Amino acid sequence: MRIIIALSILFLFSQCSSSDQKKEETAAAIEEDLVQLTPGQAGQAGIQLTSLNQQHLPLVLPLQGIIEVPPQNLVSVTMPMGGYLKSTKLLPGMHINKGEVLAVMEDQQYIQLQQDFLEVQSKLQFTEKEWQRQKNLNADKSGSDKQLNMVSMEYESLRIQLTGLSEKLLLLGIRPEQVKPSNVRSTVPILSPIDGFVTKVNVNIGKYVNPTDVLFELVNPEDIHLNLRVFENDFKRLSIGQKVFAYTNEQPGKKYICDIILISKDVKPDRSVEVHCHFEQYDKSLIPGMYMNAEVELDKSDVAVLPEESVLHFQGKDYVFVQEGKDRYRMTEIKAGAMHAGLVEIPDTSKLTGRSIVQSGAYTLLMALKNTEE
Repeated sequence: MRIIIALSILFLFSQCSSSDQKKEETAAAIEEDLVQLTPGQAGQAGIQLTSLNQQHLPLVLPLQGIIEVPPQNLVSVTMPMGGYLKSTKLLPGMHINKGEVLAVMEDQQYIQLQQDFLEVQSKLQFTEKEWQRQKNLNADKSGSDKQLNMVSMEYESLRIQLTGLSEKLLLLGIRPEQVKPSNVRSTVPILSPIDGFVTKVNVNIGKYVNPTDVLFELVNPEDIHLNLRVFENDFKRLSIGQKVFAYTNEQPGKKYICDIILISKDVKPDRSVEVHCHFEQYDKSLIPGMYMNAEVELDKSDVAVLPEESVLHFQGKDYVFVQEGKDRYRMTEIKAGAMHAGLVEIPDTSKLTGRSIVQSGAYTLLMALKNTEE
């Protein structure tokens, strides 16, 4: 609406009669950030001035961030021995329960591993009996120490082999005590290690996967947190346990309450730090990667403020117009702070103390200045 008014005023400026143009100077930018209005233009622009005021009020710091999950809630599913994918029904977005079958893998090496396990297990049983027999003979002085040592070495070697093969079976999800000559199989299931959702499916049926290949990626979103980016001059005003009210662009009226749990000590190149917040109540509609807005209510204090309409946001920066003389206004860059109830905090007042600042008509001046530059 302000832009429409500003354009209307500019249109009126352009309609001044030729006689008026001879009497009045046309608005011109004496410097690139200075605009001079003619008396006629000043009357139509409706400029109203204000100045810095001290207010004792709660300030709201507006922030933006993204929903993330901690590393322990992200799982990349692999097959330690590789193999062919025989079957899977997974699709991205599907919910899965811990222990649920994600896929079935097939390979001849699974058969070989079970066969090796059974053979070593059988040899170990025989060797254990021989070892016990040699121990008894040696105790009765009927056997030689050399023979006992040889049997003991073989027995220990087989025990080590069986332990290693048992661990390999466990990596495949096969319980060693369940491996019998009658149930050796070529397929093994992959079970879900967590409750959560499928985020990626990287394989298809019949594809061979190597031990380093990631088949699926899973996420448990119940411990999601909000990672906010806070600039250096603001993060010192935050503290652990402070309340944060987050909301999405689609539902700005629905606020999610969070608590600040961590304030990073690492300052990024853009002079910002990361502030991690935990949601008080989990909502399934919030998923990792989603952008959110947030507001932090700061402590009440006496701060310098200007009306919100005085502050212009232009090309990623904040500006106000400061009166330099009669109908002369300079566009001055500032750093806007927190906002509350139509007021904007001005952390650095050095440029504005004791100065008259445009309240109404700031957008009109901006349009007039940029129009003159063109």
